[in-house]
Amino acid sequence: MVSSVHTNSAAMSALQVLNKTNSDLEQTQNRVASGYKVGGARDDSAVFAVAQGMRGDIGALAAVRTSLDRANSIVDVAIAGSESISDLLIELRSKALAASDTSINGAARSAYDEDFKSLISQISTIISNSEFDGANLLDGSQTNGIGFIADIDSTDQITLDTENLSLGGSIITFAATASLGTATLASGLVSTIDTSLSNVNAALSRLGATANRVDTHVSFVSKLSDSLEQGVGNLVDADLSKESARLQALQVKQQLGVQALSIANQNSQTILSLFQG
Repeated sequence: MVSSVHTNSAAMSALQVLNKTNSDLEQTQNRVASGYKVGGARDDSAVFAVAQGMRGDIGALAAVRTSLDRANSIVDVAIAGSESISDLLIELRSKALAASDTSINGAARSAYDEDFKSLISQISTIISNSEFDGANLLDGSQTNGIGFIADIDSTDQITLDTENLSLGGSIITFAATASLGTATLASGLVSTIDTSLSNVNAALSRLGATANRVDTHVSFVSKLSDSLEQGVGNLVDADLSKESARLQALQVKQQLGVQALSIANQNSQTILSLFQG
């Protein structure tokens, strides 16, 4: 090697190695601190773009889950209301059957009739209160069902079909003015209430099936979101055990580089010693 006071090749080489070590050390320290091996487009533009796309899908799935949770709440309220109405219909049938007895006196019949009308009023109250977030599946206000987003592109929907339990309708066929005023009226209502009870129970079965369908899709959306989260992690998360070991190795390498540069910078002193007597 040529000794020169103008160019110190050894020092230049040692400085390049030290600069590269410092750069690698900074990158490793950032990975350990952030937990990411790809924290931005500068680290790996292709991987970062893929990860960002997957993060967008995860965000969209969160919106789908919110929509489905609302659907679940609406159908749960409808089921609770329908179950209560089914219980009331059983009581109404009992009152009607008792009032169909021709042997009871007028006072007893009037008492049955008052109880009967009170129970009918409760049905209307339950229907009007079976509402969640402005949606009611039981009062007939929703004629075409209620749709909820089921995928991230909003091209598929889960629809909650309505069950109109209003008095005097196709499910509960007796009117709000039904009365047990006579044994004949009461006897006729027993059959009508039986039919209405069967209809309400059938509506309950349909609502239950809808709730199960929503639950199944919620479970699928949750699993899909978890899979995407794991996929993003595989792409961008740093292996902290590996990075920690690399950090220690680079710190040692940095110290050695500083020593090598120091030794290389002593070459000028060596040249001066050649001219000393």
